[in-house]
Amino acid sequence: MAGRKRKPTQLKKLEGNPGKRPLNDKEPQPDPSMPKMPSWLDREAREEWERVCPELHAMGLLTKIDRTALVGYCMAYSRWIRAERELQKGFTYKYVDTSFQPKQTNKPEVIIARDALNQVRAFCTEFGLTPSSRGRMIVSSADKEKDPLDEMLNTTRKN
Repeated sequence: MAGRKRKPTQLKKLEGNPGKRPLNDKEPQPDPSMPKMPSWLDREAREEWERVCPELHAMGLLTKIDRTALVGYCMAYSRWIRAERELQKGFTYKYVDTSFQPKQTNKPEVIIARDALNQVRAFCTEFGLTPSSRGRMIVSSADKEKDPLDEMLNTTRKN
């Protein structure tokens, strides 16, 4: 199927359903409990899991079935961090011709970091972890506490 991927209903609700199309009331409803962190994640992946999991779950964007996608995100994040740490040790240069102009060699970490960051970016879009994706979200007014000033203004307008 060509075209854009459909957004989950929960994400559409958070964005305020800008297209005003009917929401899918028959969308599968996975177990809303927070997924369990795998014991085999490395330190960086664990720290990222512990950082984003509660936030995503509180927004209603994370369920038990999303574990695999979240593990993928955390592992890509960890891979990116480890590659970047290795690159901080310095780049390797070599002379390639008679002009003796240095040329950067492609250390494997350069490619690993680039690919991992692309994966992180893709997962961030899926989970709404970027400023632009959060900027499209609107918290439903039903979820907010009522503002006394809004109530007073609404009452005044009705009269």
